[in-house]
Amino acid sequence: MFGLPASTLRYYEEIGLLPAVEKTKANQRIYTEEHIGRLGAIRCFKETGMSMAKLLEFFTYEEQEHIGEILALLKEQDRHVAEQIEKLQSARKQINRKLRYYSDIKASMDSGSTYPFWGDY
Repeated sequence: MFGLPASTLRYYEEIGLLPAVEKTKANQRIYTEEHIGRLGAIRCFKETGMSMAKLLEFFTYEEQEHIGEILALLKEQDRHVAEQIEKLQSARKQINRKLRYYSDIKASMDSGSTYPFWGDY
């Protein structure tokens, strides 16, 4: 469902991110809807760059109902994501600038016209 290797799931169990995973007599793990929901949250948070330490902190707070700490952690992660988005948007502008420039160079090569000047972009 999440494309995670079994070793990752076992690691999450070992460090406490996936608590109380029951097993069948054949030693197969039984994941509940709660586990699936938690894995979705873990994936989401990891995609935003949240560290394993922060993930553990979040879920520890969640279990102990520390709403103030949860809100602070999520606000911090939101700021981190906003900064990453801003950096990516800036990088994308630079890439698009170079894309236009080099596309125009190719067009100039194809037509035999003068190459564009970088300062015009």
